[in-house]
Amino acid sequence: MYGKVKDHLIKEIKEIRDAGLYKDERIIVSPQQAEIQLDSGQKVLNFCANNYLGLSNHPELVKAAKEGLDSHGYGMSSVRFICGTTDLHKTLERKIAEFFKTEDTILYAAAFDANGGVFEPLFTAEDAIISDSLNHASIIDGVRLCKAKRYRYANADMADLEEVLKQSQEQRFRIIVTDGVFSMDGNTAPVDKMVELAEKYDAMVMVDECHSAGVVGKTGRGVSEHFDIMGKLDIITGTLGKAFGGAVGGFTTGRKEIIEMLRQRSRPYLFSNSLPPLVVNAGIRMFDMMSETNELQDKLHANTDYFMERMLAAGFDIKPTQSAICAVMLYDARLSQDMAAKLLEEGIYVIGFYFPVVPKDQARIRVQLSAGHEREHLDKAIAAFTKVGKELGVLK
Repeated sequence: MYGKVKDHLIKEIKEIRDAGLYKDERIIVSPQQAEIQLDSGQKVLNFCANNYLGLSNHPELVKAAKEGLDSHGYGMSSVRFICGTTDLHKTLERKIAEFFKTEDTILYAAAFDANGGVFEPLFTAEDAIISDSLNHASIIDGVRLCKAKRYRYANADMADLEEVLKQSQEQRFRIIVTDGVFSMDGNTAPVDKMVELAEKYDAMVMVDECHSAGVVGKTGRGVSEHFDIMGKLDIITGTLGKAFGGAVGGFTTGRKEIIEMLRQRSRPYLFSNSLPPLVVNAGIRMFDMMSETNELQDKLHANTDYFMERMLAAGFDIKPTQSAICAVMLYDARLSQDMAAKLLEEGIYVIGFYFPVVPKDQARIRVQLSAGHEREHLDKAIAAFTKVGKELGVLK
């Protein structure tokens, strides 16, 4: 049988290559930081990591991870409710709740699991899930696992959301679900207006803070801080794999009864190994650092403003952003790959994004700024973009 499947796969893969949509993987042989080294020996500046606060190789987190390894060992070899819960796990959950000013937190192996495991334990066919059209794939997959009636509204369109809320009034419970920052465009969901509509139409609100926590808001507490609505969101999901250290691990934080039910019935939590102690201990140190100083957030915001201003002045087509994501629009998939390849030759590591990651004819290079970048890094990237942009006809 596999012979037929193999032929089919070979044909499909060839079609992906021919369409210019094939995703190659570059190999990094150094720690993740502003400057990295590839297996070719080339040293490049990384402008496509989720390392927003520059913490992925921070000495304080490396030290904390080693201490966690020494004190609690390498792995737990268990799920949480059997013998996979340590004092470190409970401490990190408490720290996350304190950071977001919520009542309780539950840890997952990944944020994909947090979003995949949140809906099915809470909602049935009697209920409604109202989801932004550009929500992350993990939210979409999580909704698919639940029998609740599904509604979609146009990206960040509050008039459309209100119409959908009216349509959903026949359902028992309603929850509005959105990314805090949409990862491909960099725009921020108008969560303050969503909360107002939720109160008007008797709904809950859930926000995925994966690309906004650590980034948005003066102290990096995400969109609820940015819009001054802390404590009003019912569910927040997030990750330790982006701004918060860049390792692995996700979480759901919010109302205590919701978290308690997830501990009892959320399948990714019940059937996945606990996070290893070294990751958890580093997470604890990271949240302590976030509470001690705002230096990294301030630097990130300054870097983002500087880069955006100069890229726009150079003539690039860039989507409006309220985050550390700068979407340089190219529209053509092959052009995005060609430009990324030429930028690599200039020492700038970026990736072209194209269908199916973004809609067809919406290809782009997504630049992600970091507190780990210095001003000279930004200037080099801007100069390289300008040079390559002129060579490829992106800039006139």
